[in-house]
Amino acid sequence: MTPTHVAHWVEANPLIPVHVDCAIAVMLKILDGKCKMKPDEKIVMALLYDAVRTQPHERLDANVHGLIAEARANLDEQLINRVYEQRVLAETIISRPVMKGFKAMLRERGLLDSPQEQNEQREADT
Repeated sequence: MTPTHVAHWVEANPLIPVHVDCAIAVMLKILDGKCKMKPDEKIVMALLYDAVRTQPHERLDANVHGLIAEARANLDEQLINRVYEQRVLAETIISRPVMKGFKAMLRERGLLDSPQEQNEQREADT
């Protein structure tokens, strides 16, 4: 998936502010190594973050974007700790049902593979 594809998807599927918060939280999880998504989904989520980071969000501090940019450029031990703290804070601010709903919406609207598509791909790979 390319940045252009994700940008077109975002144009066709505008995110509400709380979903932008979710995209930010997932980017923090990716950076601190706690994201359990498949590698290709992590790439898509990073592209989604890039596509929506300037859009209005609801609950997270806007300063988190600077931290994310810094961590992407040079993730050292000190930054890992700061990213971890922001990720934990984001996870307390955004409820689990909201995050699960966000990921389900991404699957329903075709940005991420649905569980059935993932199973079909696994079967095709074997």
